[in-house]
Amino acid sequence: MTSTLGANDAVLIDALKSGDERAFCELVDRWSSVMLRVALAHARSHAIAEEVVQEAWLTVLRSLDRFERRSTLRTWVLGIVVNIARARFRAERRLVPLQPEDDGPTVEPSRFLPADHPRWPHHWAIEPVPWRTPEEDLLAGETRKIIDQAIAELPPAQREVLVLRDLEGMAADEACNILGVTSTHQRVLLHRARARVRNALERYLTGKGAA
Repeated sequence: MTSTLGANDAVLIDALKSGDERAFCELVDRWSSVMLRVALAHARSHAIAEEVVQEAWLTVLRSLDRFERRSTLRTWVLGIVVNIARARFRAERRLVPLQPEDDGPTVEPSRFLPADHPRWPHHWAIEPVPWRTPEEDLLAGETRKIIDQAIAELPPAQREVLVLRDLEGMAADEACNILGVTSTHQRVLLHRARARVRNALERYLTGKGAA
């Protein structure tokens, strides 16, 4: 297989192997935030996610000689984070009951016209409500809290895809490589995650989520 490692990655790996502390510190500064967000997809607390990131960095340093350079360095490092976070999650879930992943519809069926409708079968009966606030307002204040809460409540598999694709802006291929999923599975997970977040935001904006 042809290596996809970039020239900058090759130089960085050589620096890390030679014990260049400055190169390592720069890499930690550059990637620790995304590593933490990925870890939080599975970790039950911020502290546990930080432990996952620390363990991942140690694993990176210990495993550099085994890095086959078939992906970018970032893809490889984030893959290590995912594997450690998943392993930690599996070890802890025996102590805490988990809700099963929801395989139901991402949008309530009642919002669509019936299959036997004379003109518009399966079309929207109740269309999504347009957000009444400007885009910049959606990223601030109470609305941002609703979005963050909706993301935090996603099943782990959906959450990690949403973090990589929408929060980190990664391409689908890189996300698939990091998570070890097929492109089809990745699309399904991302669709369900986005739908859940949108539904939560819509309930908030229309007042339906109020107590």
